[in-house]
Amino acid sequence: MAEKFNVLVFPAGTEIAFEIHQALRYSKFVRLFGATSVPCHAEFVFARCFDGLPFADDPGLVEALNRIIDENGIDYVYPAHDSALLALTRAQKELHAEVITSDPETVEICRDKNKTYAHLAGADYLPLSWHTAEEVPGYPVFLKPAVGQGAQGARRVDSREALEEALRDGTDYAICEYLPGEEFTVDCFTDRHGALRLVSPRSRDRIRAGIAVRTRPFAADARVQAIAEDLNRRFSFNGAWFFQLKQNAAGDCRLMEAAPRIAGTMGATRNLGCNLPLLTLYNHWGYDVQLLVNGNRELLDRAFVSRFVTDIAYKNVYVDFDDTLIVDGKVNTELMGFLYQARNAGKKIFLLSRHDTELLPDLERYAVSPALFTEIRRIAPGEDKVPFIKPDSIFIDDSFAERRRVKEALGIPVFDLDMVESLLDWRM
Repeated sequence: MAEKFNVLVFPAGTEIAFEIHQALRYSKFVRLFGATSVPCHAEFVFARCFDGLPFADDPGLVEALNRIIDENGIDYVYPAHDSALLALTRAQKELHAEVITSDPETVEICRDKNKTYAHLAGADYLPLSWHTAEEVPGYPVFLKPAVGQGAQGARRVDSREALEEALRDGTDYAICEYLPGEEFTVDCFTDRHGALRLVSPRSRDRIRAGIAVRTRPFAADARVQAIAEDLNRRFSFNGAWFFQLKQNAAGDCRLMEAAPRIAGTMGATRNLGCNLPLLTLYNHWGYDVQLLVNGNRELLDRAFVSRFVTDIAYKNVYVDFDDTLIVDGKVNTELMGFLYQARNAGKKIFLLSRHDTELLPDLERYAVSPALFTEIRRIAPGEDKVPFIKPDSIFIDDSFAERRRVKEALGIPVFDLDMVESLLDWRM
């Protein structure tokens, strides 16, 4: 399969979208596009990104998406939010590209927790649930919007009075037993023949906005495996999906939700060897797949990351050696990453240093290829670097005195090591 398919991720600013991007950005079969309703972090991630689209519940969404699809030859639309998944699945016949989704009935049921519990009636892994405050036998209970995501609006309720007050706000809620035990997510994959091929639980050690930002994969026990197999029988999944379990006071697992989509922290499973966003595409391409899972233990922890887009224009990069390219006897890998990125963009790279010995042997010692540099120049101690620097350049050096001299003499942008991150371009 040599063809490259154009895949549009919408909305492109969610954690789900960033996991899809991370999983597909190096695939030789995929060219990624992003689309959002509002300007957001997506423009720092997707090299081809469109904003200003209607929201998922806006009737103008299909027309706006079709315009992008037609103008850019989009083959597939990859939903990256629960509401978008439902809206695009419903609109599949009107869209000019195939939606990466599961059976429409499965998507409809899974979007609503009350519908999910009704569909699974009789399953021994369902939490106790009630429709009205009058039915609740005791407290606390757990209240969550029947249609929601990211734990928004979900909360513990400790009395009938508080429950009745909450229910008056007009939201359709699921009222469930309170589950005080451990919570975990189970990443799954169902192949194009309906066979359940992967059951990969992971902990939810730390949660932000409903997303597990600290997680550890672990082996599925017989109980988790049985729940996954029963869900796979009762629904029609096509590719990646997940479900969340939480333990009651007795330690028994109870289902919180199931979703036929990529999860924001599926990167934990991906880095064990199962690229679920890509495997899901293989399903839609009609390919039978094999899964290769590493048996290592891993811990994933997520935090805010800064990405930059700069308006600095330059043709040349001048970089120092000691305490810049090499720091504490080790190659500065972030700087090296930027230098290769600059080389890929057609920039010329100059190594300019007062290194006290010949540079070539030390470059070889650190396995840094001299071919990376347009020119390697070793200048004498005390010699000024300014005369060797061309216009339309940037200058990277750990020395403040050197940076100040270059800035004052040439007026070009200068960078310390901690500033290199602002030069990196993550867009693909």
